[in-house]
Amino acid sequence: MKRLDWSTLDDAGRRAALARPARRIRRDVVEAVHEILQAVAAEGGAAVTRYAERFDGAPPRRIAITPETVAEARAALAPADVRALRIAAENVRVFHEATRPEDTALVETTPGVRSRLVWRPSRAAGLYVPGGSAPLFSSLLMQAIPAKVAGVPVRVAVTPPSRDGSVHPAMILAANEAGLDALWLLGGAQAIAAMTYGATLADGDIPAVDKLFGPGNAYVAEAKKQASAVPGGLAVDMPAGPSELLVIADRTADPELVAADLLSQAEHDADAQVLLVCDDARTLDAVAEAVAAQLDDLPRADIARASLAEARLIRVRDLAEACAVSNQYGP
Repeated sequence: MKRLDWSTLDDAGRRAALARPARRIRRDVVEAVHEILQAVAAEGGAAVTRYAERFDGAPPRRIAITPETVAEARAALAPADVRALRIAAENVRVFHEATRPEDTALVETTPGVRSRLVWRPSRAAGLYVPGGSAPLFSSLLMQAIPAKVAGVPVRVAVTPPSRDGSVHPAMILAANEAGLDALWLLGGAQAIAAMTYGATLADGDIPAVDKLFGPGNAYVAEAKKQASAVPGGLAVDMPAGPSELLVIADRTADPELVAADLLSQAEHDADAQVLLVCDDARTLDAVAEAVAAQLDDLPRADIARASLAEARLIRVRDLAEACAVSNQYGP
C-alpha cells in the first residue's frame, strides 16, 4: 500500500495518487472481449460453450430452482446462515416495494399540452452475479428482487461456477428467495455475450435481454461496454466493477474494522482498488498493521495482495479535506 500526504502533493501528484490501476484498460482485454462477442454473434451457443469450457472450466449449466435443489442447498448451510439470507432478502424486498416509482399526474406545461412520467418494466433483464471462488449471493438478491418488484417478466441470472463446476448453496437459496426459476452457471464475457445475442445451449435457451445489470471483473465490465454499443443493442445499468472502496476515518475509528472493510473489497479482484483517507497518522499506521495481520488468514490472500499493490493510505489535514479527496476520486 502506498502512503501519501495530500498536503505535500502538487496537482499532478494528486491526480497520480487517485489514478485507477492501468491494467484495467489493457488493450488485450478490449481485444479479447471483442473476439468473444463477435464469435457469439456469429455462432451463438456453440461459441458460448467453447469459451465457457475454456474460461469457466465447464460448459454452461442450467440449475432449476426446485423444491429438491432448495432443500439440498438449505441442508448444506448452517441454520443461522439460512435465517440471515432470508432476512436480507426480505429487507431488499420491503425497501424496493416501498420505493417503487409510480406514474405521475398529468402536468399542463403549456395551455393544451399535458405531460407525465410513466413507468413500465423492461421485457427482459440480464443479471450478472459474480461467483466462482467468491460467490456474491447478496448481489443476486439485490438484482433479482428489485427486478421482480418492478414487474420484469423475464429475469436471466448467470453466475460463474466454482472451480469444480458446482454452485455455492447460498446462491441456490438466494435464487429461491428472489423467485427465480433457474440459475445459469456461466461467467465472464461469454455470459454477457449470451445475454446480448441470445444462445441455444445443451441445457436450454438464454434469451437476448433488454438491459444488463451487475458488477464483474475487467472482462465483464468491458463486455457490458461493448454490448451497449451493438447497433440496436441493449442498455446497461452502469460500468460496475472492478470493485472500489474509499474509507474516511479519524482517530476514533477501530483499525481492525477499517482493515476488514478494505480487505473485503481488495479480495474481490486483483484489479480492485481500496483507499483510506485519514487525518490521523497513528490511525493510518494502526490500519496498515491490521491489514497485514488479517491478510495472513485471508482465504483469497493472493488476490488481495495483488489489489493492495494499487491501494492508497492518504493523510489529510481534516475531514473536510477528506471529503474533497473522496469527491475527486468518486469511488
